[in-house]
Amino acid sequence: MNRGRLSLAGLGLALVLIGFAAGVAARSLWAPVRVETHSLLSEAEALLRSHFLNDVPGSEDLQRGMIRGMLEVIGDPFTVYLEPAAHELMTDALTGEYGGIGVLLSRDAEGNIRLVPMEGSPAAQAGIVEGDILLAIDGAAIDADWSQDEIGAALRGAEGSTVRVRLAARAVDQAGIELAIERRSIPLPSATGFLQPERPDIGVIALTGFTEHTAQEVRQAFDDLVERGIQALILDLRSNPGGLLDAGVSVADFFLESGTIVIEQRRGQREVVHRAEDAGPASVIPLAVLVDGSTASSAEIVAAALQANQRAPLIGEATFGKGSVQLIFELADGSSLHITSARWLTPDRQTLDGSGLTPDVLVDPANGSLGDAFAAAAIAWIDAHGGGP
Repeated sequence: MNRGRLSLAGLGLALVLIGFAAGVAARSLWAPVRVETHSLLSEAEALLRSHFLNDVPGSEDLQRGMIRGMLEVIGDPFTVYLEPAAHELMTDALTGEYGGIGVLLSRDAEGNIRLVPMEGSPAAQAGIVEGDILLAIDGAAIDADWSQDEIGAALRGAEGSTVRVRLAARAVDQAGIELAIERRSIPLPSATGFLQPERPDIGVIALTGFTEHTAQEVRQAFDDLVERGIQALILDLRSNPGGLLDAGVSVADFFLESGTIVIEQRRGQREVVHRAEDAGPASVIPLAVLVDGSTASSAEIVAAALQANQRAPLIGEATFGKGSVQLIFELADGSSLHITSARWLTPDRQTLDGSGLTPDVLVDPANGSLGDAFAAAAIAWIDAHGGGP
């Protein structure tokens, strides 16, 4: 795992909380720290082991419980602890790719883990079909105690390594299936570009998060749409929980000619002001931005920058309101501690915690019973303003 500096601008509550973590600064910090003996904790643990009626969990489980207790006292919903499996999945999401076999997991009514292979994935090429039941991974039988996060993490690994899976028989007269599958790099794209169905002169770039590859994906989607003849663009940030801070800054820069993008404030340090210095490739095309109550963190950084610099209107609902930045520290067992370490301000120095951004054009989703009310409002705005805010 890469242990370089990581600062999240988003990604929260076990992936929702991670999604709302606003501003991961890089991707993962790791550094040993001197830990003093906590005699009070040791005393409490010794008493628990000596006198508790039932079996006491193992030392590792108790330590993880102690971490959660400390974070409860702090009272910050975005300073969180993730166990190893959840941390690995989050890291993959921020990286924008992972080493694996390319399957989706679900648990059926009987508790079985069902598989759906991605098209062209190693899983599909190895013969896994939709609905196959996963029984074991590398000889370890799967039972009800395994969470889907743990199962997903077990299937992932270094590109080029092999994972052995055992599948249930597909019919009563068939035997179970044993497969050895070589893991490959599986992309997790965060940007999708397409033409607005009823208005092919307007392109849409929909972002689901902000990863290491998002800025490049946005550039590729934009170039493709321009080649297809678009005259205006909708940037769809709905249900986008955020991700990497740097990715958010880069995407905002892509659409701006100049101006402040975001302001970072850290305890005991000077403010860091991120600016667009040169005109971005998409700084001229008419633009509208879609937001909703799940637009958070890095997505709010982009939305705020485009709104405050009068580059594009925000259309939709008030955003989530996540104005802090977390540093992610990977712990010795592969778990991670996410610590709120900075606050970010909009270009006009507004904080968003608990309030969010107010759209320029408010949309009632109920009006979209016959279609997408948000997109319709964006198209109407583009037509009414001749392509400029």
